[in-house]
Amino acid sequence: MTAPPVRYQNLFMDNARWEGVELREGDIVISTPAKCGTTWTQIICGLLVFGRPELPAPLDDLTVWVDALFRPHAEMLAHLEAQDHRRFIKSHTPLDGLPQDDRVTYISIGRDPRDVGVSIDNHLLNMDMEKAMRLRAAALGPDAGALPAMAPPAPTPYERFWDWVDAEDNLIGLGAMLRHLEGFWERRDEPNIVLLHFDDLKTDLDGQMRALAAALGTTVDEAVWPDLVRAATFAEVRGRAATLAPENTLWRDRAMFFNKGASGQWKELLDDADLERYRARIAALTTPEIAAWLHRDGL
Repeated sequence: MTAPPVRYQNLFMDNARWEGVELREGDIVISTPAKCGTTWTQIICGLLVFGRPELPAPLDDLTVWVDALFRPHAEMLAHLEAQDHRRFIKSHTPLDGLPQDDRVTYISIGRDPRDVGVSIDNHLLNMDMEKAMRLRAAALGPDAGALPAMAPPAPTPYERFWDWVDAEDNLIGLGAMLRHLEGFWERRDEPNIVLLHFDDLKTDLDGQMRALAAALGTTVDEAVWPDLVRAATFAEVRGRAATLAPENTLWRDRAMFFNKGASGQWKELLDDADLERYRARIAALTTPEIAAWLHRDGL
């Protein structure tokens, strides 16, 4: 008997919303820690599924974020059920909190956590929190309950970075990120598990997309392939932010959702003493093998 899924929830996400989702053969579940390249992976999957450089509709219409508390549960299920293309579904829930189905491909992506900490700070600053709260209240209705008391964010990017490093939230924070990736790392040799790295996509987008296409069993016309790869580049994605940024109404600036897509941003924030503190935290949270895989320039 399979153990029941682990419960993952915070103010804006809850994996209990997977209840009622009927998985189909060929479904793709993109299960990632926040700001590791989730939307980029969704876009690449969309390009491979449809086999053309222009997606046929805005990304939010083509893919569903199941965990998010931004639309009523019944509405989300109906949207997902009505999709007649090969579905690629977004989640920030780790593997042990997801329904398991051998007919489904589960994809995750890792990134240097130091860059994730910088990226998530930019992400939250760009988020219209009042609008997010209103969407949550409308989605949950009477079940929304009273909001927990929340401390204001720390005043500087440096302090907010360390708040993320030390966070205990089971979906957001360094610890949550590493636990999420560990689940994929342990099962990375299974045929329906795919584990990507942000830097590999940056340095060899063509090769990584070909490997992903093979894992998904998709065939793309070679005459179209260069256009697909071009459509997946950061410059092209950022230029189409109006239709590619997820949950479009939440952002103060849609283009800023795709802020820089760069590696090494953390170098402007951390000095040698900070790196010693960071290394100690990493060592306490994960294995040397996973740490080495994530930190491509070493620790």
